[in-house]
Amino acid sequence: MNSGAATSAPRIHWGLLLAASATLMITMGARQTTGLFVSPIHQDTGIGIAAISFALAIGQFTWGAVQPVFGAIADKRGSTGILVLGAVLLALGLALTPHLTSPWGLMFTLGVLTAAGAGAGSFSILIGATAQQLAPEKRSFAAGFINAGGSLGQFVFAPLVQAVIAFAGWASAMYTLAVASLLAIPLAFPLRRKTASSSAASTGNAIGDIGLKQQVAIALRDRSYWMLHLGFFTCGVHIAFLVTHLPGEIALCGLSPNVSAVSIALIGLFNVAGSLVAGALGQRVRMKWILAVMYASRAVMIALYLMAPPTPLTFYVFAAALGFTWLATVPPTAGLVGKLFGPRYLGTLFGLTLLSHQIGGFFGAWMGGLALERNGDYMWMWYADMALALIAAVANLPIRERSPEAVRAAA
Repeated sequence: MNSGAATSAPRIHWGLLLAASATLMITMGARQTTGLFVSPIHQDTGIGIAAISFALAIGQFTWGAVQPVFGAIADKRGSTGILVLGAVLLALGLALTPHLTSPWGLMFTLGVLTAAGAGAGSFSILIGATAQQLAPEKRSFAAGFINAGGSLGQFVFAPLVQAVIAFAGWASAMYTLAVASLLAIPLAFPLRRKTASSSAASTGNAIGDIGLKQQVAIALRDRSYWMLHLGFFTCGVHIAFLVTHLPGEIALCGLSPNVSAVSIALIGLFNVAGSLVAGALGQRVRMKWILAVMYASRAVMIALYLMAPPTPLTFYVFAAALGFTWLATVPPTAGLVGKLFGPRYLGTLFGLTLLSHQIGGFFGAWMGGLALERNGDYMWMWYADMALALIAAVANLPIRERSPEAVRAAA
């Protein structure tokens, strides 16, 4: 009987990981392709680039703001209801966007509804729901595996969305994404129950069995936790600026929208590898070092991009290189939160770090639009991105983290 339990546990865990990864594939696939709609909406409605960027910037903030709230509810009551609600909100926002084509309408649909829906089916809820059912040494890999699903969604959705926009218009592409979003509903149910081992796994909380308010208060007094927030804030600026304005940068170089779609797809594809590598390395190397190297490499990649000729090959190489670190920062960041405070309230605590990420995302999306309208290009945003990448790299170095060998020895 014990052998049967031992053989069934891996299947249960793989089922959880696959369901969580597929959910993130849908929500992030829909969310990370919004930059492809900026130019078509601008051309069809006459709404300014800055106004569209501001709506998407609100969406960046909303996506982050809802995650600690939804994460806290999921930590207490389970994730199934939150995930179903998220799928409905995401589909509703996408379906309403073609009918509310004003700056205020876009702020409501893209800035609130779709962002809140995607946030309810995002990292903090999914990683938090699975971490409580896994042994501590498996959580970094699990976070990388789930994160890879989101990147795969970007790889799959970007060329499909661009193809629908080209052949049937941006409104049809929105409707297509709305229907696809509803596929996340049945995926919520494999996550509805905890296995018997989950309670044992969750006892790995370094702080002990305390309440949510106490745990948040302890985290907010921890300098390492704030350093994670600072690094993730700068990451949010990078991600939101690029996902919103990379198609615009490519258009400024006189290249076709297909180059944009391929570039965004390449970012997603290479981040699948980056997420899996980051998740695996987190079991062997201190995660703060992984984060520091990732952030520093972005400054180098942007500098090389600015020196290269503006050709399709340049954008493809840049997208592939940047994609390797794109959201591969999520597994080590979530892993560090779990190391510092345990998995019991990971959905809430990691949700708060994602809020910092999306505050940065708000500025990245919005200021990119302002830069284009005022200066005619994105040059000063590229310089700002390089400076912020270096700040993020340095901010992660003082984080307190025991080596993986010490964690295994203590376990």
